[in-house]
Amino acid sequence: MSTRPTDSGAVPRPKTTVLTLREKHRLGQPISVLTAYDYPTASAVDAAGVDAILVGDSLAMVVLGHPNTLAVTMDEMLHHARAVARGGRSALLIGDLPFLSYQADTAEAVRNAGHFLQAGMDAVKLEGGRHLAETVGAIVRAGIPVMGHVGLTPQSVNAMGGFRVQGRTAVAARAILDDALALQEAGCFAVVLESVPYRVADHITRRLSIPSIGIGAGAGTSGQVLVIHDLLGLYDKRSPKFAKRYAELGTLQAEAIAAYKREVEDRTFPTRDHAYAIPEDEWQAFVQSPAQRRPSSLKGARR
Repeated sequence: MSTRPTDSGAVPRPKTTVLTLREKHRLGQPISVLTAYDYPTASAVDAAGVDAILVGDSLAMVVLGHPNTLAVTMDEMLHHARAVARGGRSALLIGDLPFLSYQADTAEAVRNAGHFLQAGMDAVKLEGGRHLAETVGAIVRAGIPVMGHVGLTPQSVNAMGGFRVQGRTAVAARAILDDALALQEAGCFAVVLESVPYRVADHITRRLSIPSIGIGAGAGTSGQVLVIHDLLGLYDKRSPKFAKRYAELGTLQAEAIAAYKREVEDRTFPTRDHAYAIPEDEWQAFVQSPAQRRPSSLKGARR
């Protein structure tokens, strides 16, 4: 496997590729995926050894403050993808194709997927099942790895009537299975199963020969993905049931900002430890220089 040298010259862990994930899946080893939207977060996720980083269109909500994922544009996604590519040296980097960037025209979908690779991504993800098999095939034939996404597809939130669990009836569960199989046949290297009953997700995972990446789909999938802001407790809106909060950094952030404001107002920050000094001889030369002497007409003036 190839590696990307770090800025310090140290050799990082081997670069994760779609072949890496395929091998982990073959060996039954769980696959870890997290979202990231900027350089420092991507660097931290990469340093932790997470297998793949998704530049998710969830940035519309957790970074840009929109109520859903529909508002984010290709330009915004590519901007964040470039930042993540600078920090994610070893993880597999996946760019999320945003709403209306692939649904209407196959040629446009291929071009937009290519833009993500030009921005430093290794693969792309798109939402939808059987009706997008032709689009997936075209992108794959262009040499671009594709991750599928079925079950709850947030870009279709209005058609679904909200963020609702999918596959709770036999008919609906069969449709999700058919979608996942169609994406596999079209060439996807993995498929995300979102908000699907765990027994349905287990069954689909057994039927697939490619990895399934669960989010709200139980522990039986080939791997898991979470939104980093949910994991860290940085999203101040309601998080879904499946989003385990491993930390409450939002609370720590609020406390730190409040402490800074308080210390500025009571003049306890900055201290001398946070200030720079000038050598005493240079200071004396400065204050005694002719340019610093006040004209005699200003003697006794207000200081």
